[in-house]
Amino acid sequence: MALPSFVSTRRKISEKPAASPFSESSPQGTTPPYAIPPSDSTIKRATRTRLIFALLTSFFFLIALTFLILVEVGNVSGHKPVVGSIWFLKLDLSHIIPQSVPNAVLINSIARTLGLHDFYQVGLWNFCEGYGIQISECSKPKNLYWFNPVEIILNELLAGATIALPNDIVTALGLVRHASHWMFALFLISAPLSFICMLLTPLSVFSRWATLPIAILSFVCALVTTAACIIATTLFVIFKNVIVSQGEDINIGAEIGVKMFAFMWIAAGFSIFGWLVQMGMCCCCASRRDVKKGKKVGRRSAYLDGETPVRDRLVEKKEHGSRRMWRRKKA
Repeated sequence: MALPSFVSTRRKISEKPAASPFSESSPQGTTPPYAIPPSDSTIKRATRTRLIFALLTSFFFLIALTFLILVEVGNVSGHKPVVGSIWFLKLDLSHIIPQSVPNAVLINSIARTLGLHDFYQVGLWNFCEGYGIQISECSKPKNLYWFNPVEIILNELLAGATIALPNDIVTALGLVRHASHWMFALFLISAPLSFICMLLTPLSVFSRWATLPIAILSFVCALVTTAACIIATTLFVIFKNVIVSQGEDINIGAEIGVKMFAFMWIAAGFSIFGWLVQMGMCCCCASRRDVKKGKKVGRRSAYLDGETPVRDRLVEKKEHGSRRMWRRKKA
């Protein structure tokens, strides 16, 4: 008697795992568009926006450096018209004896004979003096220079001659000395800092990690430049107001140098602009490292046909892996 045969209802299904459409070795045309990673030229085009901002920041610091140099060379020489016209403060002593005084013209002529000049103008390193509108002589540039009108006037008078100045001006000279030293040091520090920032800011196109220390350095540069401008503005504006307020006692005119103040505040403004743009680049605009690592895409219009941003490829791989895990759990 033949025994019955039994066939198992379970059949082993042997399936080969499907090739991942994200394999880098897959032939082109089989798994588009994930087979072609972006080239170096594509990455450069994708990060062109960041490059533009980096170069713009460098240009800002170049402008700041240019005007800082003008501030620092101002009034150094009276023989060069451009340099001689840049000064912080100008004192007019041409009519130190008011016209209301009898024989004022004669007395003013005597004052010239004693050694007083018609005007004195102050720069960062020295002062210049002259008659009329022409500069006759400039003092030797000196480190940590500060303008002391009392000492200058007394040194230029003949031996034994004196001039009476109000006590308010004499008292203010001590504050002027300390403030001038700080102003001098800050202006000298700001110029090389601007030069360093100008060279380093283009490097921020490569990585946001490199942008952070550059942004900190640019902040220090902007802070130092702005502090120097604030001290200079406060110092010479107060100095002018004190002299003008004593018009009843002395007949000395005071004038603020428009060119000098415009140059130094332009430098401060562009330093601040450079720092703000650099800070924005710490979180905005894809860097080349971001595009290579897949953290950001950059400009999508920069990618050629068949090229896909690394970020999109990583996202698709992650989604594909999630779908495979879900199918396995369901099975």
